[in-house]
Amino acid sequence: MSLKDKKILVGLTGGIACYKIPYLIRSLTKAGADVKVVMTEAATRFITPLTLETVSNNPVAVHMFPAEKFISTRHIDLAEWAELVVIAPATANVLAKISTGICDDLLTTIICATPRPVMIAPAMNPGMWQNPVTQRNVATLRELGYLFVGPEEGDMACEHVGMGRMSEPQKIFEAIQAFFQTSRKKKALKGKKVLVTAGPTREAIDPVRYLSNHSSGKMGYALAASAVKMGAEVTLVSGPATITPQPGVHLVSIETTKELHREVKKYFKGVDCLIMAAAPADFTVVHTKQKKIKRGKGTFELSLEPTVDILKDISKIKKTNQLIVGFALETDDAIANARRKIKEKKLDMIILNQPGPDSGFGTDTNQVTILYKNGRAVDLPVMRKTELADSILEIIAKKL
Repeated sequence: MSLKDKKILVGLTGGIACYKIPYLIRSLTKAGADVKVVMTEAATRFITPLTLETVSNNPVAVHMFPAEKFISTRHIDLAEWAELVVIAPATANVLAKISTGICDDLLTTIICATPRPVMIAPAMNPGMWQNPVTQRNVATLRELGYLFVGPEEGDMACEHVGMGRMSEPQKIFEAIQAFFQTSRKKKALKGKKVLVTAGPTREAIDPVRYLSNHSSGKMGYALAASAVKMGAEVTLVSGPATITPQPGVHLVSIETTKELHREVKKYFKGVDCLIMAAAPADFTVVHTKQKKIKRGKGTFELSLEPTVDILKDISKIKKTNQLIVGFALETDDAIANARRKIKEKKLDMIILNQPGPDSGFGTDTNQVTILYKNGRAVDLPVMRKTELADSILEIIAKKL
């Protein structure tokens, strides 16, 4: 893919992998991109600004306040100039700074100021990568929408072997190409209205206890974020979750299955597509106690009754130009149960997943089978829920 006239800002931080970056910049410029480079002071210890100026054919910025040079608001100019910011190599130190909003040099100030997407290629010792603080920082950045390439497993300059090696320049280059290819699809849902549900529901037993499930809401929030990025007007009806929705998402918070049903019914009439990723409780308590139930010596019986089948009810008012996408988490007879749900609930497609180490509730990844109402089934590999959301929304965009 040509990157002609694409504006890419490459940021280098202090790691031995800096020596590989001229190869990345050369690939970018050969593809037609306009590349500018920012280096931290530590990065200049591994490779010279002159080398990067030569391959990028642009001045390299290092200092926030260089001596005898007019800079004005250069950090803002660079932050707004770029269409994509790529940090390679990205050290544990810079990940920590970005995740906490620290701006103590030119590069971190640009990252804080930029309204553009930021792609990060981590590079560090395996112990540093596996450090719980680093993993927490990476999780925070992913949740905020930062893009990651790698790291990989392999030999290190310190003679250790493990996870933390920077992805090769070619792989980073391909990720940049993929980013701009995806950007072309970003308006595929422009003018469309999408309703997404997410998270669990809670059915009160007494004032301090409830029935629920392990749903984290990650899949639903990822779907809402992807739909917004593709230009849709998005309403997200969510049960209790600790995730911050993507800017631009209209969040409606609920707690019970009854409330979820009410809000879905309220918004469904005005949308083009409903994606039912929430995991509503299948049962509710017949008689909720008004006071906390005290521990007793004998057994305690709890009477339950089924909650409303939201999708089955909503399908009754579905218009021919509307799409309904369901989710199914099954532990046995998965395909048969999912096909039955498509038919009973008049779904256009259903996303089937089964609980496991890489899929199901609470995980950052998922492995699903997409089943269509015409009987077609497509197995997808394990991927991050954010990536899966993009794949699902691309399918929906084509159908709409």
